[in-house]
Amino acid sequence: MASDQQKRKVVVTGLGIVSSLGSNIDDFWGSLLAGKSGIGGVTRFDVSAYPSKVGAEVNDFDPAEYMDPKEARRNDRYTQFAVAGTRLALKDASLDPSTVDPARLGVLIGSGIGGMETIEKQSFTLFERGPRRVSPFMIPALIANMASGVVAIDINARGPNFGVVSACATGSHSIGESAQMIRDGRADIMIAGGSEAAITRLGYSGFCSMKAMSTSFNDTPEKSSRPFDLNRDGFVMGEGAGILVLESEESAKARGARIYCEVAGYAATCDAHHITMPDPEGKGLAEALNGALKDAGVEKNEVDYINAHGTSTKYNDKFETLAVKKVFGEHAAKLRMSSTKSMTGHLLGAAGGIEAAACCKAIQTGKIPPTINYEDPDPDCDLDCVPNKAIEADVDIAISNNLGFGGHNTSIAFRRYA
Repeated sequence: MASDQQKRKVVVTGLGIVSSLGSNIDDFWGSLLAGKSGIGGVTRFDVSAYPSKVGAEVNDFDPAEYMDPKEARRNDRYTQFAVAGTRLALKDASLDPSTVDPARLGVLIGSGIGGMETIEKQSFTLFERGPRRVSPFMIPALIANMASGVVAIDINARGPNFGVVSACATGSHSIGESAQMIRDGRADIMIAGGSEAAITRLGYSGFCSMKAMSTSFNDTPEKSSRPFDLNRDGFVMGEGAGILVLESEESAKARGARIYCEVAGYAATCDAHHITMPDPEGKGLAEALNGALKDAGVEKNEVDYINAHGTSTKYNDKFETLAVKKVFGEHAAKLRMSSTKSMTGHLLGAAGGIEAAACCKAIQTGKIPPTINYEDPDPDCDLDCVPNKAIEADVDIAISNNLGFGGHNTSIAFRRYA
């Protein structure tokens, strides 16, 4: 294991996206820059009895394009997304996993919930048809580590492998912990990120009962996710996967890989305050931001862009703004902080994966995606949220924030590779 003096540089070489805005990185990024909403009326089940009727569904997804159809039927939709995202990320990285040492190739793909659709379907089977009709594949399909396991089997990855579960901070934790493994010499390449498929009757029932989801824009779904806007009224659920290929600098250079950027810093904290509400002083997120900056060796005034957790809920957006102002002081007014959830919806455990990809692309392209549906400024959310239109800007340091029920906070700092 590497000493502090020998810690290796970790770089991003591949991005794999499955989302309502497209199932490849180019379509996804182009849609974000165009300010296109991937949110519409829910079609996967009858929403007539639900207060919230909007979501960011992945339409026209065929798992048979990425895995054996028989194997796909045995796995939950969230695992299918994870396999698809991994295949797309490996293609983007021009990496054939059969050409690397399998013992040095690992997988950390998390899910905040796991196989929600499997739980729902098999519960109906149990109560309507009896225990003998419950599928023998139910348990493997629903558990939240199975995405990592199935992907490892698919690509013969015998290195570090488990499933991270930290609610909506899951994807970020998976990426941060994977980077640490590479830095410490425990792996050379990690497949990291998150996958989620909770747009189901049960998922909506639970979140609607919590009064956490948007209900005021059912007739205009594309306007329903409006982070930092005064009239925001809850999050909009999305689904999909965001998968990154992380490599040691040595591995990437040895194979002549295209490098997006460096994973420079990472920190994880807990509010220890409330199971669903963020700390009202933003203390936990502030500590995560400070920790990521310290880990990266980055000064606060060097940060150009923050991809915010920005859920479009009253408390999160207010307290996240407070935390950023607390950490960055006067510089907070100069940096840009947008929420791509305004277009993708909230992918729960997969949010950190697709939002990390957005940070990588912002650094690569010098363009920052907007926060759409920003119409009425909220005095409690008074930072530059890149309202409604993408901008061109040099981005050398970008940070991805993600928070999760349970009080989990995580921040990842990405740096231009040099």
